[in-house]
Amino acid sequence: MTDVAREAGCSQATVSFVLNRSPGIKLSAETRERVIEAARKLGYSAPVLAHVNQQRMAYPTIDGKVGFVVDQLATSPEAVVAIEGARQASWNARNIVLVAQTLNDPVMEPRTIAALVEQGISALVYMAIFTREIQAPDYLRDLDIPVILLNCYTSDHTFPAVVPSEIAGGQRATRYLIEHGHRRIGTITGEPWMEATQDRLKGYRRALATADIPFDPDLVIEGDWSASAGYEATRRLLALDERPTAIFCQNDRTAIGCYEALKEAGLDIPRDISVVGYDDEEISQHLHPQLTTSILPHRAMGHWAIEQLELLEHGDTRRYPITKLECPLIERSSVAPPRARES
Repeated sequence: MTDVAREAGCSQATVSFVLNRSPGIKLSAETRERVIEAARKLGYSAPVLAHVNQQRMAYPTIDGKVGFVVDQLATSPEAVVAIEGARQASWNARNIVLVAQTLNDPVMEPRTIAALVEQGISALVYMAIFTREIQAPDYLRDLDIPVILLNCYTSDHTFPAVVPSEIAGGQRATRYLIEHGHRRIGTITGEPWMEATQDRLKGYRRALATADIPFDPDLVIEGDWSASAGYEATRRLLALDERPTAIFCQNDRTAIGCYEALKEAGLDIPRDISVVGYDDEEISQHLHPQLTTSILPHRAMGHWAIEQLELLEHGDTRRYPITKLECPLIERSSVAPPRARES
């Protein structure tokens, strides 16, 4: 919606009203047509979205309910994005989604899931906010309905599971900098215990190895996903005897702090140092210059989870491979070839 809004010269709210045919909103025909044309131009299926509402009117009876539980909802936009993907896919099938937060509470989580079952859900999507392996509790395994894992998985592959392809994402982000001529590339990681941190760093190292660039541990600075950590880590990178010509920030909030440190040092982005982020949070489009970053595919993961329900039968004893969805790179204005060293 942000991309369509920028192309159409209107707000995200206007785009939402047009594509969802929200009742009671008075918009001119010219504005509606401009939004739909912008969506078409960018490759989105605006006419298909518009027809969803007609389908709902043609089939007023709800066919089913899908439960969606997530350990943390209020603290992260990723959960909301995944829920929206599941909601869209569910509504297309005339199902509704019932959402609950569990906080991994050992008492309240099973009670929450039981309450959703009492509401007549026909399937359950179980989401973790941090990508990780989980030990599925008995109350999840004993459910008499299909269960899909989102952003988590079990070692025995009992449930269909979907996660981001983080190694490939880290590799693609680093390779993009290499393709622009950078060979001294710093990276600021998240917290080391997190799977996303480990996998994005693996991708970074693979890209360097593929390009025959020696790995330099001095160029890897541990962060905690925050802007303040990005600021401090960037200052450490700038203090090296040979500073990097590019920095891969392993999330966009880290990149915000990186931008501040670079500008404070009087350096221009990307003329002096290129910067790449990760996550494609909305703020990345409002930085100056706009941040090149990678999309976390949580919307697509939510959509995928609902699509799998049509393929499942309760009692199926198959082992399911973990599905990994691509983290596409969004090219913006924060990357350029390295500046020639002055003699």
